[in-house]
Amino acid sequence: MIVVALLLGALALWGASRLTWFAEFRDGGVRGTVLHRETGEQRATALVPLALLALAGVAGVIATGGWARRVLGVVLALAGVAAVWAGVAGVRFSGYADGLPVTEMLLGRGLAVLGGMLVAAGGLAAVKGAGTAARLGARYAAPATRKKARDPDAELWEALSEGEDPTDVRGRHSE
Repeated sequence: MIVVALLLGALALWGASRLTWFAEFRDGGVRGTVLHRETGEQRATALVPLALLALAGVAGVIATGGWARRVLGVVLALAGVAAVWAGVAGVRFSGYADGLPVTEMLLGRGLAVLGGMLVAAGGLAAVKGAGTAARLGARYAAPATRKKARDPDAELWEALSEGEDPTDVRGRHSE
């Protein structure tokens, strides 16, 4: 869930950076009146770096656990809030001249807001599940650092993984 939210958020932020966010008719001299467009990347330069941060956050969430994942989750949540702010700041819903790509401009900003909300949700989910979610390589940690499994079936599989015979009652209970 966390990874999917971060990936979709990064994709939405990147897509928002490619759409038109601002357009107006300008005097082009001998060319007459021309349509001037600015993309989301030009209007809100943080969109692509925030998308890259969300992508890096996927790797960070998978590779970390505990307090490091909580810190990463807070950073991702703040990045999501920044993306929402970038999408909302300066938006207007009326007063456009005829012939402007209003739908694309509002779609670009809306996509930035959606992407920011997804990244923030992924960050908050990472903070919430930091202690319970598995981290990369946890299965291969030293036996002293691993928690004992309470499920008897899981204990049997863990014993097999460690090279022990789980059916040998003498060897397991003689310690």
